Amino acid sequence: MKFEDRTFIALDLGTSNILAFVGKQGIVYDEPSIMAYDNITNTLTALGREAYDMLGKTHDDIRMVVPIRDGVITDLDAAKDMLKHVFSKLKMLNDWKNSIILLACPSEVTELERDALKQVAYDMGAEIVIVEEEVKMAALGAGISIDMPKGHVVIDIGGGTTDIAIISAGDVVISRSVKVAGNAFDEEIKKYIRSEYNVTIGERTAENIKMELGSLAKYKGERTMSVFGRDIVSGLPKEAIISSEEIRNVLVNSFSRITDLLIELMENTPPELAGDIIGNGFMICGGGSKIRGIKEYFTGIFSVPCKISPNPLTGVVEGAKVFQKTINKRIENDYYGKNAKDVKKGSQSNLI
Repeated sequence: MKFEDRTFIALDLGTSNILAFVGKQGIVYDEPSIMAYDNITNTLTALGREAYDMLGKTHDDIRMVVPIRDGVITDLDAAKDMLKHVFSKLKMLNDWKNSIILLACPSEVTELERDALKQVAYDMGAEIVIVEEEVKMAALGAGISIDMPKGHVVIDIGGGTTDIAIISAGDVVISRSVKVAGNAFDEEIKKYIRSEYNVTIGERTAENIKMELGSLAKYKGERTMSVFGRDIVSGLPKEAIISSEEIRNVLVNSFSRITDLLIELMENTPPELAGDIIGNGFMICGGGSKIRGIKEYFTGIFSVPCKISPNPLTGVVEGAKVFQKTINKRIENDYYGKNAKDVKKGSQSNLI
C-alpha cells in the first residue's frame, strides 16, 4: 500500500477529553474521557458526554471509569473499549487498518507507558504508530514555526498535567511535566469550600465554579456565585456563596507549582535560547489557558510577553495535522525503519 493511501489519524488522549483527527475529514470526535460500566453485566453503558452527565448521579450498579489519569493510560482494557466505541460510533473502525497513527502524550511518559499507548493502536489494526509530545504538537497548533533555530517556551495546561517545554530547531530541547492542571484546580476548589463552608461539592460543581469565577488577576465584573452541596455536619443540602476573589486565591496558590517548574526549566536553558525567549515570550496552550488573567499572571512574574494559543482546546490535533507532512517525509526516507511497510500489528518488536 502506498504511504499516501494510508489513513492518517491523530489522537489527543487527554485526561479530560479525547480528540480524534482523521486526514481529509478534520476533527471527528471531541468528548470527555469518561465511561460508565454496568457492574452486573460488566458492559459499557455510556461514553463521553453521555457518561459525563451521569457523573455523581449514579447508583452502586454503575461504576464510572476514567481510563486516562494524569495524561497516561492507567486502565488499558478500558482505553481499548473507549477507542473501539469511539470509532464504532463514528462508523470509522475500518480506517484503523493499515493506518498511520500519531498519539500525543505528556513529556515525562515512561517507555513502558509509551509502549502501552502504542499497543492499543496496534491492536486496533494500525500499521505505523508514532508517539510525539503533546507540548510539541500544541506549539505547532498554536502557529509556532518550530523548525527555526529559535527558542520558544510552550506552557500546555491540560486536564491532568501541565507540560512546559523549550522548542527549537524542530524539536523539544528541554521539557518538564507536573501533575497540576485542570483536575487539580478543581480538587483545590473542593477542598477550600469544604474547609471554609463545611460543604462538600462534586467534581462538576467545582469545574463550574472554576469556569464561572476562576481568575489569576482582578477583572471587571467580578461577582459571587451560589453553589449547593452537602453539609458535612448535618448531611443536609446546603448553599454557599463564593466570591471571585476566593477562587482567585485558590488558583494562584495552585499555579505556584507551575511557576516553580517554569523557573527550574529556565535555569537549565542554554544561554542562547534564553535570549530568544525574551523576545518570543511564552505561548500558553490547553484548557487552562482559558482562565482569566493568565497572561497578566505570567507576564507579571517573568517580565516577558505572553500569548494564548488561538486553538487552546484543539491545538494538539491541529498541530498533528501540520506534523503530518513531516511524518510522510520521514516514512519515505525510512526514518521509522527499513521495513515500515511490513510492520506486524501488535508486535512489541515493531513499536516505533
